[in-house]
Amino acid sequence: MEVDFSKSDGLVPVIIQHYLTDQVLMLGYMNEEAMLKTQSEGRVTFYSRSKKRLWTKGEESGHSLTVSETYIDCDNDTILIKAKPNGPTCHTGSSSCFKEETSKGFIYKLENTIQSRIDSNDQKSYTNKLYREGINKVAQKVGEEAVELVIEAMDDNEDLFKNEAADLLYHFLVLLKAKDMCLVDIEKVLSERS
Repeated sequence: MEVDFSKSDGLVPVIIQHYLTDQVLMLGYMNEEAMLKTQSEGRVTFYSRSKKRLWTKGEESGHSLTVSETYIDCDNDTILIKAKPNGPTCHTGSSSCFKEETSKGFIYKLENTIQSRIDSNDQKSYTNKLYREGINKVAQKVGEEAVELVIEAMDDNEDLFKNEAADLLYHFLVLLKAKDMCLVDIEKVLSERS
């Protein structure tokens, strides 16, 4: 990664996005030393303009940012880091410094939760139990939820419709896991169709 630190007195802006939802979490600055430390440790380190030193996100709060992917822009003078936050990103306790609390992208968090319930093999988990019953049972549940959604679509109760849609989506995600696939695989197919 060839970043041009010469344009702004040795500092470049760094945009941090949530690795699953793409929500913009914060903006910071890096010098070359901060970038190298971030690359070697896998945790986001900035150059603090107020403290005049390197500052690893979470060094006081424990709310660090684990690097998932890193990109540089076309002019090589801005960095985009997709990161997994360990707690709230903003010092105010918000998930984003831009006050953008959103449920957009939650489906990816749910997909990870489903995977962790399956991996943990927790016998009390409905997700794990359903998954362990096999593909036929999971597919049957998706069919049942689809029929229930269609029935609610013909009625005027928005709350029931939304709940049935959520049930269908949840069971669909379990079915994807049972087929060893993920939502990104389906998004790719849809993207290729456009």
